[in-house]
Amino acid sequence: MSAGRSGKRVADIGPARLALLNTGAVEATTLTECLAVDFAALMHAALPEIGEDARAAMQHAAGEGISRRMTLAARLIHERYGMAALDELRSHTSDTVRGWACFTIGAAENMTLADRIAAIRPFADDPHFGVREWSWMAVRPHIAADLDNALELLSGWTAEASERLRRFASEATRPRGVWCAHLGPLRRSPEMALPLLEALQADPAPYVQDSVGNWLNDASKDRPAWVQSLCARWSVESPTPATARICKRALRSITRKG
Repeated sequence: MSAGRSGKRVADIGPARLALLNTGAVEATTLTECLAVDFAALMHAALPEIGEDARAAMQHAAGEGISRRMTLAARLIHERYGMAALDELRSHTSDTVRGWACFTIGAAENMTLADRIAAIRPFADDPHFGVREWSWMAVRPHIAADLDNALELLSGWTAEASERLRRFASEATRPRGVWCAHLGPLRRSPEMALPLLEALQADPAPYVQDSVGNWLNDASKDRPAWVQSLCARWSVESPTPATARICKRALRSITRKG
């Protein structure tokens, strides 16, 4: 998960601040704080009627990685409430709880990809860095399962006014990505995503530029010549600072090898 500021060690977070995080009274401000949240305590505070079994399961998983705990929390919520909890979760102060909402959308059954992408949209545009990361991670397995359709749907997001939504289109489809399974078809054939990438080649937002550069850097590890050729063409077609920044980031692994 991309962090904002990494902050201090978990052990350095004061008891009062930790209590606020664990009751959902405040948002985390750093990745360290995100990792410090006691999911069982937060679940008790945010969803007191979920039941002791669910809280016990969450407590038992306390030593697991955060992605596994996010998935488990969403499964427990979905089993108890279905999608009925979504409205309550999406407006919660806690970024972690809003992240549970993302994974609840991911856990939903009998939902088309178009509906799932539409449901995740407000979380992809969330002001909090953590929720935005959870949003694409939560639906990435569904993107992988219906990649052609996903690329078509998300290509439409490249024209959105919000840079957060434009960035989601790129970040959610990265061939390798971070904290997620790779997308084999895009590793082998990154040209599948050209309509999406071309639309972002000169995006004015550094947030989007970084994601597109990272997307192409992922691709360069399997298809270096393709990335070099694409960046050479973009540099001619779009001689802008934005495109230059994207291409520099895209070519960084190739440059290091050279």
